[in-house]
Amino acid sequence: MPDFRSVPDDTKWLIATQYAAHLTAIYEKVFRPVIQNRYDELEQEVWIRMAEFSTEIAKSLRLPVETARDLAESLRLVMTLFFGPDLKEEILEVGKDGAVIIIRRCPVLTSDSISENGPFHRCMALTLCSQKKMNPGFSSRFVRAMCMGDRQCEIKIEPDKESRKKPAGKIS
Repeated sequence: MPDFRSVPDDTKWLIATQYAAHLTAIYEKVFRPVIQNRYDELEQEVWIRMAEFSTEIAKSLRLPVETARDLAESLRLVMTLFFGPDLKEEILEVGKDGAVIIIRRCPVLTSDSISENGPFHRCMALTLCSQKKMNPGFSSRFVRAMCMGDRQCEIKIEPDKESRKKPAGKIS
């Protein structure tokens, strides 16, 4: 009789990652012809809601988000949980208040089912909204993106100029 425990962890990760990557492309193929022009808007809303889930995960794991480096490391962990261990990232600290997430390998880009519009709008919605929900005292932006032709992704995190006077705290 098949037993879940008999499947190696690496295989479980691979299947989960491929499933997630394929699911977004399948949704697009099925729903875009029906919804047409509203598809991108509605799909972005789904990824923004996924950012709320990423914040819940960060809270439940009590991940630190007080500094830019803490926030980058916590985002990295949550995104690895979502996309699997094939997501290869590193964190660079920039000055005393900044950090950069460098993504060198993205399982969504390496999957066979990249959607016709590419993954950038999904990744941007999930990453930037997750960061903002984890600590609104910081802002983030994509400096480079592999799906836009760059050799790696770079996401810069720094104190939000509008929120500098507000204390950064734990995930609320």
